[in-house]
Amino acid sequence: MGTTEAIKNPARWVGTIIRNFITTSPENTLKNDENERAWSDPLVGFSRGDDPLYDDFKVMIGDFYWTPLEIFSMTFPEVSVAPNQLTVISWILPQTELTKVDNRRETTYPAERWVRARIFGEETNEKLRAHVAEVLIRAGIAAVAPMRSPHWKREISKRYGFASTWSERHAAYVSGLGTFGLCDGLITRKGKAVRCGSVVANIKIPPTKRPYENHQEYCIFFTQGICGKCINRCPAGAITEEGHDKTKCSAYMRGEVAEHVRSHYGFQEPRGCGLCQTAVPCESKIPTKQDVEAYESGNS
Repeated sequence: MGTTEAIKNPARWVGTIIRNFITTSPENTLKNDENERAWSDPLVGFSRGDDPLYDDFKVMIGDFYWTPLEIFSMTFPEVSVAPNQLTVISWILPQTELTKVDNRRETTYPAERWVRARIFGEETNEKLRAHVAEVLIRAGIAAVAPMRSPHWKREISKRYGFASTWSERHAAYVSGLGTFGLCDGLITRKGKAVRCGSVVANIKIPPTKRPYENHQEYCIFFTQGICGKCINRCPAGAITEEGHDKTKCSAYMRGEVAEHVRSHYGFQEPRGCGLCQTAVPCESKIPTKQDVEAYESGNS
């Protein structure tokens, strides 16, 4: 698909760029002996640069949080653009079934496939961010992947603790791709065992309709007062009915998990845990009461 497709149907054009990379690129790999794919087929969504939710995030999270216009203008100060001329391109990369099966069995530390997805799969995601921005730029469309910006940094939110200048989960939420769960993970129609990516571009693409009314709608702990299966899945005790304790979670991953990953898998830059994303009703879908009942009866 070339320039004509980009003009006629920009949503399909951009979606094809993303999907082709994941389905055909040799970069989508766990780098194991079997050279398995790191990610299953992606979901893609879009939101307007002037969506009021981005301004809401700035108020809720902190002044340091970027709106799409802020990161775009920081990257392209010579380009005069209004917020409504920008589109946030968002995607979801679901874990493969083999990776989920492996991590489902674990109760204390992540499975090797999961760790590989967190390390090498995120390398794939990083290359996808660069690829999407580069293809758009070659087509004459200014674009930036916020997570690749040298200006991106971690921050501390007075309200939420650990934060950063841009959140790809929040961009996915605005772009109609999912809502947040008790453990802070994004629940999508492919479930919660996912990673996110995003690019901000000077292109007009109709926004994806959000099929939900609030940011926790897909989590039935919040909507129906049932489930909470991620609480017992967390070996750090970082998830309770009150929510996700980021400090406990981070300490466990940087401490015990990091040591396990180094000693058992040989990775010197250990990442990942993901137990709260697997062996739960929202692992691979938007959960229902029946899904919770199946888990409780052992028929999941």
